[in-house]
Amino acid sequence: MQDPPIATQCPPNAGISPTSYGRLPEHFFARLAPTPVAGPRLIHINRPLAAEIGLNLDGLGADALAAMFCGNLLPSAVEPIALAYAGHQFGHFVPQLGDGRAILLGEVRDRGGRRFDIQLKGSGRTPYSRSGDGRAALGPVLREYIVSEAMHALGVPTTRALAAVATGEQVLRERVLPGAILTRVAASHVRVGTFEYFAARADLPATRLLADYVIERHYPGAGESANPYLSLLQAVAERQAKLIAAWMLIGFVHGVMNTDNMAISGETIDFGPCAFLDAYDPAAVFSSIDGAGRYAYANQAAAAAWNLARFAETLVPLLDANPERAVDLANGALGRFQPSFQAHWLAGMRRKLGLSTAEDGDAELARGWLEALHRNGADFTLSFRRLADAAEREPNDGREANDQSVPALGADRVANAEWSRGWRSRLSRELVAPAARAAAMRRVNPAYIPRNHLIERALGAAVEHEDFAIFEQLLGVLSHPFDEQRGCADYAQPPLPHERVLRTFCGT
Repeated sequence: MQDPPIATQCPPNAGISPTSYGRLPEHFFARLAPTPVAGPRLIHINRPLAAEIGLNLDGLGADALAAMFCGNLLPSAVEPIALAYAGHQFGHFVPQLGDGRAILLGEVRDRGGRRFDIQLKGSGRTPYSRSGDGRAALGPVLREYIVSEAMHALGVPTTRALAAVATGEQVLRERVLPGAILTRVAASHVRVGTFEYFAARADLPATRLLADYVIERHYPGAGESANPYLSLLQAVAERQAKLIAAWMLIGFVHGVMNTDNMAISGETIDFGPCAFLDAYDPAAVFSSIDGAGRYAYANQAAAAAWNLARFAETLVPLLDANPERAVDLANGALGRFQPSFQAHWLAGMRRKLGLSTAEDGDAELARGWLEALHRNGADFTLSFRRLADAAEREPNDGREANDQSVPALGADRVANAEWSRGWRSRLSRELVAPAARAAAMRRVNPAYIPRNHLIERALGAAVEHEDFAIFEQLLGVLSHPFDEQRGCADYAQPPLPHERVLRTFCGT
C-alpha cells in the first residue's frame, strides 16, 4: 500500500490567519498538523458560508478543496493547534479531555470584523486522543453537516458546516466504516470545560487569561463594566437561556449536554446523538449513552443551569477577593437563568401560537397546547404548522372553526375543544387579520426539520452505497424550512411506525 501524502503548504492562504487562541500560553493547546489521508474526495462544499465569512476559495477545484479540507494541503499562514479542555460528562468530572480528533486551522474575519474558527474534525490523533484513533466516520460527519446547517436555517445559534471530505480510508467503530473529515466553523471553540481545565489545576492566572480572551472576543461590553468577570457570567447565562429556549421551541434534543459541549459563545456545538422530536414527549431521550435520561428533552434547561453553575465555580476567585461575597455574586447571576429562559420560551411560544401581545394566561395556554400534543401522541412540528392553517380560518359562530383537523386536537374532543375555545378567545383580543396571523406563524413554525428517519435514510445511502443524492436533496429542502416547497410533502411527514428512530449514537 502506498503511503499517504505528507501535508504540504498551499501558497494562497484563502484568507485564513493563525488563530488568536494560539497567542495564549503553550499549555492551553498542542501544536500539530493534521494527519494526512490517502485518498481525499470532496463530498460537499458550503460556498455561501465561505463567502459570508470572507474565505477566498476562488480558483480552487474539487481536488484542491478536498486536499485543503482534509489537512493534506495547508494554507500557508496557518499554525494548527488542538485545544485542551476538561469536562463533566453525565455529571462526572474528567480533568483532561481536549480535542482528541479535531485540529483548529486558524481564523477568518468577515466584512464586519467578526472572527470565526476554522476547525477540521476527524483529522487524526492529537495528544488528547487517549485511546481514540482521532478519525471520524462518514455517517456522523454527514449528520453534523445536515443538522448544523438546518439549525442555522431555523434561526438557532450554531456552529456551521463548511465542507465534508471522504478520506479514502476506513475507521473501526462497531464495524468497519468509511472515514470522513468535517470542516466546522464556529465563533470560537472555547467551552465551559475549557475553564474547568484550568480551574481543576488551580491555575488562576490561566483562568484569568482565558476569561479576558473570551471577553475581548465575545463579550466586549463586559470588559467595560465595574466587574468584568461577573458581567461575563451574566452574559453567558443569558445567551444560554436564549439558546436552550430556541432548542425547545423546535423540538431539538441535544443528547449529550456535557460541560465540554457547552460553547461559551452561546452556539449549539457537537451534534453527536442529537435528534428532533416526532411525537411530542417531554421525557424523550434518543441518545444511546443517556440511559438515565439526564439530557431528556424537558431536562435541557436544568442541564444548562447545572453546567452554568460549574462555569460560575471557575470564575468565583475572579469575582471578588472576599470568597463569600464572590459566591453571592455568582449565585445572583445564576439566579437569572431560569426566569430568562422562561421569558424567551414564552415569547417564542406566543409567536408559535399566533399571539403578538402578552397576557397573563399565555403560559397556561401554551402548556395546555403541549399537554394536548402529548395526550394525543401528536407530531410536534406538524401540529404547529397545522395550527397556523387553523388560525387562518375564521371561527364559526364562536366555535372552534373545525380545529379538530389539527393533529394535536383530534382524539379527546371534549378536552381539546376546551383548549380550542380558549385559544380562539385569546386570538379574538388581538388586532391581527387571520391571514396575517397565519403568515406570521408560518415564519416561526417550520414545515421541514431534519427528521431522524430522513437523516438515517441519507446516511445509509451514503455509507452503504456511496450515494450522496439523498444527502444533497435533504440539505436543499432544509435550507428553506419555513417555505412550502413543491414536491417535498414527504419531507414534512412524520415517520411511519417502521421508520421511527428511537436511538441515536455518538460518533466516537
